[in-house]
Amino acid sequence: MQTGKTLYSAWTPMNNKTSNQQLFVERVNLVLHWFDLWIDRQRKHFLQMLLSRCANSQLKSCSDWLTQTVPLINADFTSVLPRFLSLYVMSFLNPRDLCSAAQVSWHWRFLAEQDCLWSVRCVRRGWFLPYSPGDKEYGGWKSHYVSCVSTLDWLTPRETAHTYGTLNLACTGEREEEEERRRERKIRQSIREKLEEQKKASLKCRPPWRRPGGTLLSRTQEERQFSGGQSSTQPSSPWMSDRMGRLRLSCDDLTPDVSFKLNSTLTLDKTHVRSQVMGDGVNRGHLSTSATSKSRAADSSETPPLLLLLSNRIPAYELVQGGVRAGVLVVLYDHRGTLQALLSQAEDALGGQRAERLGLLAPGGTEEINLLRGCKVTERTVLGPDLRDFWEKLCVWVKPTEEGGGLDVFCPLAASARGVLLLQCLRTLTGLEVWAPTGMVTGCFQNILSEWSCSEGGGARVLGACHPLPQRYMCDGALQGWAWQARWLEEALVVLRDRLGPQLPQLSLDTRGRALGQFLCEAVAVEQLILSKELTEALTEGLFALTTQQRTRPVEFLGLFLKRWKEGKNQRNGAEERGRKECGKGEEIEEEIGERSSVFLTGSCVPGVPQEWRGAVALELFNSERVYVRRLEAVRRVYHDPLLSALQSNRAIISSADINMILTPVTYILDINRLFLSELGSRLQHWGADQCVGDVCVKFCSKLRQYTNYLQNYPTAIRTIDKCREMNPAFRAFLKRHDQTLDTHMLSLQELLMCPVWRVEEYVTLLQALSLHTHSRHSDHTHLSGTLDTLTRYRDFICKLKRNSEKDMRMQEVQRMIRGCPNLCEGSRQLITNQDAALLKCPSDDITAPLRMYEHVSDVGLFLFNDALVLTKRSVCHLPFTHTHCDTHTFLASVFLHSLTLREITDTRYVSNGFVLEGPMREWVCAIERQDAKERFLCSLRSAIHTSIADT
Repeated sequence: MQTGKTLYSAWTPMNNKTSNQQLFVERVNLVLHWFDLWIDRQRKHFLQMLLSRCANSQLKSCSDWLTQTVPLINADFTSVLPRFLSLYVMSFLNPRDLCSAAQVSWHWRFLAEQDCLWSVRCVRRGWFLPYSPGDKEYGGWKSHYVSCVSTLDWLTPRETAHTYGTLNLACTGEREEEEERRRERKIRQSIREKLEEQKKASLKCRPPWRRPGGTLLSRTQEERQFSGGQSSTQPSSPWMSDRMGRLRLSCDDLTPDVSFKLNSTLTLDKTHVRSQVMGDGVNRGHLSTSATSKSRAADSSETPPLLLLLSNRIPAYELVQGGVRAGVLVVLYDHRGTLQALLSQAEDALGGQRAERLGLLAPGGTEEINLLRGCKVTERTVLGPDLRDFWEKLCVWVKPTEEGGGLDVFCPLAASARGVLLLQCLRTLTGLEVWAPTGMVTGCFQNILSEWSCSEGGGARVLGACHPLPQRYMCDGALQGWAWQARWLEEALVVLRDRLGPQLPQLSLDTRGRALGQFLCEAVAVEQLILSKELTEALTEGLFALTTQQRTRPVEFLGLFLKRWKEGKNQRNGAEERGRKECGKGEEIEEEIGERSSVFLTGSCVPGVPQEWRGAVALELFNSERVYVRRLEAVRRVYHDPLLSALQSNRAIISSADINMILTPVTYILDINRLFLSELGSRLQHWGADQCVGDVCVKFCSKLRQYTNYLQNYPTAIRTIDKCREMNPAFRAFLKRHDQTLDTHMLSLQELLMCPVWRVEEYVTLLQALSLHTHSRHSDHTHLSGTLDTLTRYRDFICKLKRNSEKDMRMQEVQRMIRGCPNLCEGSRQLITNQDAALLKCPSDDITAPLRMYEHVSDVGLFLFNDALVLTKRSVCHLPFTHTHCDTHTFLASVFLHSLTLREITDTRYVSNGFVLEGPMREWVCAIERQDAKERFLCSLRSAIHTSIADT
């Protein structure tokens, strides 16, 4: 190589990465410079040579890059879609188009000549293939179709006219008959249009089914007027005569050639009008006896009634029904029903009149209304077609706002931003004022007793708690009693739904005791009214000393004993004086905050003052936090400290590991909430319009790790309590001595340990209300929004833990229920549903399916899991002198879902609601008693099979 020449230079510094990269960049730039100077033919030749030297991985990379840079726009759908979809698309083509499609490409010809496309066309015309085609043969039916068409003896229209002379020749008889039919159709259509116009006009001027006099016609009177004492040519009422007279006048305007039809259709028209008047209400029957009697009483009164829609998912809805006021129509509807059924019930309850106000008492939260099962009303779903049609039809039966009408929703929607948006959507949709509680009272249904708010455009109008809006529907005493005990009643109902047995009396006593104990401890403060604990101890010791000694003057001895006991007590309590001063300082802060509460509450009744609303919510947060901390202190004072003292004094009741598992995590949470309570108290002590509490909440949320550890170990702690209580008599006596006392707020240890779960839900509700009444430009808004998002995610985490715990308990119950069943609690197996069915057997399979008869062999239970189906033999044992029965299940077989095949049996006169389950070794013919139960179970089974096959 000569100096200064680089021809065919292959020098590359492999060991020096920096020089290697620099030389690579220089050479790339040089090649790109040459590439820019070449013509198109040279560039293509260069690319071809370059790609021929690339490996498969490099070619694949180039292909992916070209696909992203130049995407494929025009593609053959038969090469993209599955074959069965392509054949389905081609099934809509006629034979001529299929032949044209076969000329596109070899792939199209293969698809267009499939037997499934041509066999249907041949069989429809009665052309059957004279032989059975082979497995790999295709195109036989098309060839048969072409041969049949080519051998047909057919004539063109002109050849037919030339031969038979029938082309373009008018048929006089057929034309006159068609004109006659057309004329009759025109008459009927005109009569229907006139009737519809008259009906709409009458509905605009008077309420439905009302006579001009203003009173409602009962169904018996209407039937009597239509059938008895009148001729067929006269109308049954002045209103009917007026309508028929208008009909005659409108029919006189018809053409003369159709006027003779009126006499023949007059009777039919009267029947049509009668059916329109009677309507659908004759056969409707969703109304209960109480609602019917109330409807009749409301019909006789002049004032319009109040309508209350009550869901049967409300805990203890019987108390609500028993506490309604006179003039209130209660419609108790099924939570599992439909919107149309609910509309029908409301319409039947009103009986044609309009309600003054409409109330809705259904489960829900601060952001949604659980109107029906699977039907949640939120700001996103309220404008859907079904819900929109429901609200529009329902509010037609309510008086307008100008006449005092409105919609009252008993869910705390006014406590959150999304809830307020839902109220505004409902107001726009219905045209009525929509009222809802503000939710500034913690508790399950106690928010009904708080202030009520109504959204008006961009603002809000608020009623105080003293305004009798909910009291217009229910008596005050019944409403307060139901609202305060709703949480405990809901828990009792959940347990009673699963275990209806001897536990009912005990649960009733416990529920009443908890409600009474909470009221006495937190509202009445009964511990301050009775004798103090010190005096009780002194009297006990004095009476014991009096019984051990013979005294002739017992009263004097008892007085001297109490005096000496008091002096010794003062000496022993001298060291505790400093702690009492510190506690007194905390009580002074609480008293000062209590004095400020009156200012907050009086200011909260003034609309348009958001800072006073913030103060009311912050005060409620502080008061509820104080109650929560007292319950946690009860766990530490009543349970943790005595058990730990007994352990340290070598008189252990339970072990140290059990104490750490059950009670120690509560002490960590107590320290966090004590600090949170003190910081809230210091902020409320100096409350103002610019005061912030969001930073305190953010600091509290930063310590939620202790809550996470507590909640994850909570199921283990509950099981540990049950184990120690069962195996340790001393611990059982300890719990019996301290559970459900005044010191524990009439709660047991298990219920006190559940307080953190309840408190997280209350945090979310209160922070939603606090964030709603905090202006977006306020310095506290950002902290509150972040805290609310954190606690909302934490609430979802708790719900997930609860669902997992319920699934585990359900699996354990199924394991105990089925006798001789292998282990079901393996991996991630979950129970989807279970269904009772009948096991059938056919005597002979040679009988055709429509004539095949089955005999009932036994009862079976079908337990559907996410990966398998377990079949059990179900034995029913009816108990004497009762209507109840008990079922026992014995393991029969189990089949994995990916190897299970489902086939339905067509309903015949011999069998109905049947289906066949085919496994790898055998099959089972089953039948379910009800059609809806069969459809629900088979839908779940098909979905589980599809998911199992996709996972495998």
